[in-house]
Order: sequence, then structure tokens, then C-alpha cells
Amino acid sequence: MAEDLSNPLLALIKEQALVDDLQYEEVLGEFKRSGKPIMQILQDFGVMDLDTILQVIANHLGTEVVTLNDRDFTPELLAAIPAKTARMYQCVPVKQFGSTLQVAMADPLNPARVDELGFVLKKDIQLVVADPAAIEKAIEKHYGEGLEAGESVAEILKELGADKDLATEVSAVKGGDEASMMADLANHAPIVRFVNLVIHQAVQDRASDIHFEPFETEFRIRYRVDGALYEMSPPPKALALPVISRLKVMANLNISERRLPQDGRIALSLGDRNVDLRVSTLPTQFGESVVLRVLDRAAVNLEIESLGLPQFIYEYICEAIQRPNGIFIATGPTGCGKTTTLYSCLRRVNTIDSKLLTAEDPVEYDIEGIMQVAVNEAVGLTFGKALRSFLRQDPDIIMVGEVRDLETAQIAIQASLTGHLVLSTLHTNDAPGAVTRLIDMGVEPFLISSTLMAVLGQRLVRRICKDCRTPFEPTEVQLGLLNLSPHDLGDKVFYYGRGCSSCHDSGYRGRKGIFELLVISEAIRALINERAPTVVLRQKAVELGMVTLREDGLRSIFDGDTTIEEVVKYT
Repeated sequence: MAEDLSNPLLALIKEQALVDDLQYEEVLGEFKRSGKPIMQILQDFGVMDLDTILQVIANHLGTEVVTLNDRDFTPELLAAIPAKTARMYQCVPVKQFGSTLQVAMADPLNPARVDELGFVLKKDIQLVVADPAAIEKAIEKHYGEGLEAGESVAEILKELGADKDLATEVSAVKGGDEASMMADLANHAPIVRFVNLVIHQAVQDRASDIHFEPFETEFRIRYRVDGALYEMSPPPKALALPVISRLKVMANLNISERRLPQDGRIALSLGDRNVDLRVSTLPTQFGESVVLRVLDRAAVNLEIESLGLPQFIYEYICEAIQRPNGIFIATGPTGCGKTTTLYSCLRRVNTIDSKLLTAEDPVEYDIEGIMQVAVNEAVGLTFGKALRSFLRQDPDIIMVGEVRDLETAQIAIQASLTGHLVLSTLHTNDAPGAVTRLIDMGVEPFLISSTLMAVLGQRLVRRICKDCRTPFEPTEVQLGLLNLSPHDLGDKVFYYGRGCSSCHDSGYRGRKGIFELLVISEAIRALINERAPTVVLRQKAVELGMVTLREDGLRSIFDGDTTIEEVVKYT
């Protein structure tokens, strides 16, 4: 039984007969194979839920379970444990009375660590039990993981504001504009730490973009989280030049070229996560504006199952992408997840017996086993030119980042007619609009009807935060926006997010897709050949059973996933 003791939690639940021998062997086997935390494995296998596990640990230690999400961490309380110690021992202070400190630790069943912590802090430690994920989140939020002890944005800004040499250097560069002076500015230690902290905080908050914007009297930094922009406390205006120079150094851009837009990439390791940042600079009236697109592989799950597709759409797409030829198009505005959908399709068909090629502008995620080509208009490598070369590379499946012009559309159709499966995107408001867009480009309707399999229209709406989701009674005005009357509702419940610390008081956390699928049936083919307008195509598709974006949005509202405002805004 010695292997029991390899994990105190597993030994504890075995001792209390909370798992049978078979479950115990399964969990232990998975632990040895994957190295995942036992707590996670117990939940994944459906053996015990989180609340039960925490309660078992608390009962064993003779203490209580606490929640950290809504807890108020005052500066005095946080000061009881230095940042370095909090990170090293994975713990947060919960309450302080006299010389006793109540602490939540990620590994409460390790008595040696608890004793050691008491010795380091010179305090009596009283353990409480909390969700390890919430402890990790609290450490990241309040102690800025990965930086020097106890460092925060406010502290670095204070240090930078008091740095007289920095201010002198900035004004000297503005006067002389020397590349070497700008490089020195960019490598100034507090600037390096400040930029790292801003990027780190953005990744922790699941931001998709970080905007650095110089104005006449201020320098703004904003994050885009779940499609909405949030501003962080603005740094002094004088920091615009050194911060932007630092970003350009990190992206290997020309630091002294401030008159032309530039594009680059930054690859970063934040703890155990690898994050790619796509960098775009734009010369403006008051200096360069820089936008970083965060491509965090850990935050994106490229599996079709994780897209949240309705069952019938999921089944249709899984079947369609196994076909030997045809064109499948994902459509919607910028940033609605089209590329993620196509990547998920490619992942599904990326087998050893298929050759996959993609032309993208730019390549967003590197996927092993797929030949990915970055389109470069500056040197003449357009989508059309890349596609022409693809046909000589003997592919089975081709993905074209976007059909922008007639040439690309024609070659994509040619590829489909010669026995290739083609996946692509278009910018239109809905699925039927994609057909009309192709005809407007100059593609012959008979070519569209003979090659197009289906068009998937999609949008991303924000999810209501699970921690502060609250039911409410919608007003007639709100129902009117959805063309519903109180009689249509029955016993359906509507929800909204009150706002809490988990969602930065926005009421939303994360996003989900809503979809409509236009399948090109015989009836739709006949309408395409007659050059029928979008309205007629849409009516016919709905007659044939197409669920529109608005109807799928209603499904999400009734499931308690999103709000009336989100669905009205995007459909």
C-alpha cells in the first residue's frame, strides 16, 4: 500500500472508503500517466465533486472551507504575506487576529509546508481550505505573479514617475531622435518590468487585444476582453515613447522608423504558458499607436466539440469536412471566430493520409502536420498566387484565409472542381449573404451552385458570469426588441449578470458562438442559378428548416447563457 502515500489526498479518501478499489486504481493510474492533480482527476472521472473534496480535507484538518471570489483582500491583510512567499508556498491570507494568521494553501495536506510557512512569517498559522484554482487566481490578481516581490503596476508607475533620468532621456530623444538613445530607453529596467506586467495582466484577464494609444495630453492602455474594451489606469504621457520603443524592440521592428506602419511578432513564455503576440504599429498625430493581438494557445481549444455548435450543425459539419471535394464557407464580421471554426475543422481532418495546405493573412496558430503559408501582399504573394501554387503541391484539403476578390474565388472553385475540399471565410452579415457576395464579385452562379456545400454564419455573444447570474423579469420593451410577447414566454426564465470580482463588475465572463447553417439543397441551387436576392434565399432556407442567428440567440437566452442585449446587438 506504499503507493497510497504518494499522494496524501488519494490516501485520505481511500482511508475513509470514499472510493472503491476499482475507482482508486483508475485514479492512481491516470495520476501516474498524466501527472494531473488528483483533485482534477477525481472531478474529471466523476468520482467526487470539488465541494465534497474540499469538505473532506477540511474535516480531516479540523477546519472550515472558505470561498475567495467575493472576499475583500485589504492592503493590510495582503501585507501579512510578502508576494514572493505567497507565490512560493501558493497561499493567500484570509484573516488576521493578533499573532495568528488564517491562511488558505493550495496544498493544505502537506504539514511540513505549513510549519515552514509559520517559521518564515514568524506567525501562528491557522489553515483554512479553499479551491486551489481560486487561490492561484487570487495570487495572480493581488501579487502579480512572475515579477519581483510584491510588484504592482502602481508601484512601477511611481518608480517611473520619480525617475528624473528617464524624463531627461525622453526629451533628449524627442529632440535628437537617435536610434541608440531609443534602444537605451527601451531597455530601461523599470520600462521592461512595466511592459511585462501590462502584458502579463492582459493574458491573465483573458484579453484578446492590448491597445497602446498616445494622445496629445495622455497615454492610454486598453484591453479588449470578450469583445469589450476596458481601460487600465493611464501611465504618464512621457512613458509613451519608451513603452512603444520597448514593444518594437521585443517584436524586432525598426525602432527608428516612426513614419510607416510596421508588423511583427513577439513570442513570450508566461509561467508554463507560451503566448504569441501579433504586433501592429500605426503612426498617428501624437506618436505611434501599437496594438498587440494575444494568441494564447492555452485559452483556445481547437476541437470542434468545444465550439458549442447546435447538435444538427455539428453533425452536418463533421460529415461535410470528410467529403472529397466541395467548398465550405464560414461567414460573419471581423473577430467572430471564423478562423477558429475552420482551424477546428482542419484539426479534425488532419490525419497522416491527408495533405493539408492553408493560405492565411497572417498565420494565427501553428498546427503540426499542416503546411501553412503567410500571404504577403508587399512581395506579391496574394491569396490567388498562393492558391495557384497549392494546386501543384498535390493537396487533399485547402484552407483559404479569406475570399477577397474574383481571382481567389475562381481558383477556389477550380480547386473544388478538380477534387479538393476547400474551406474559406467571407465577411457578410449572414449565411445567405455569402452567396450574393460571390455573385457580386463576378462568379458565375452555376459554378457556385455546383461547388458550394454549405455556409455557416456565426457571431460571438458574451456569456453571463456564472458567479453573479441573476434571474429577472423582462419588460415589454425588452421583449419587443426580440419580437416576443409575454404570451410566448411560458415558464422561461431570463438572466443577467449583476457584476462581481470574477467578471470585473461587467456581468459577463467568456463568450459563446451563435450559428446559422445554410445547406445548399436542390431548391437553394435553383434560386442561386436564377440569381435570386439574399432575402429570397433567406426565406427559402427558413422554409426548409434553417435556424437563423436570432433564433439560435434566443436558444442561448433561454438556456441562461447570454442576455437579451447581447443577442439584439449581434443579430
